[in-house]
Amino acid sequence: MRKQELEKKQQEMAEIIKVIEEQQAKLDSILNAQTRTEVDLEKLMNSEMIDVVMINGHRNYSLKLANDAKNQETVINRAKQLLEHKKKEVQEAYKKVKILEKLKEKQEKQYMTNIETILAKEIDDIAVTRYKAG
Repeated sequence: MRKQELEKKQQEMAEIIKVIEEQQAKLDSILNAQTRTEVDLEKLMNSEMIDVVMINGHRNYSLKLANDAKNQETVINRAKQLLEHKKKEVQEAYKKVKILEKLKEKQEKQYMTNIETILAKEIDDIAVTRYKAG
């Protein structure tokens, strides 16, 4: 059961990592669009014929992209916090699994020691019986 819980938490952590990667790709896309928009805006401002409507539209779009990037960074940071929390849960589940494995090993050693002791007593009894009979 503990191993299943560990596997479940590891799977959840992998899903969070996937979400972070997707959100990071979104942020990269927004930043690329923002860079392209700023380059286009610079071209418009340096052209011979200044189109105020186009310049204003590019500026507004650039501001929107900056706001989107900020929001996206917030989403990524929240996901990273969730990932850190999930890492702690995975570590705790892993510790529980390891504790049970060590306990199992200890019990197996104790069982084997008990079996060896019982076998040694039986061999001693057989030897004593043969000695008395012989």
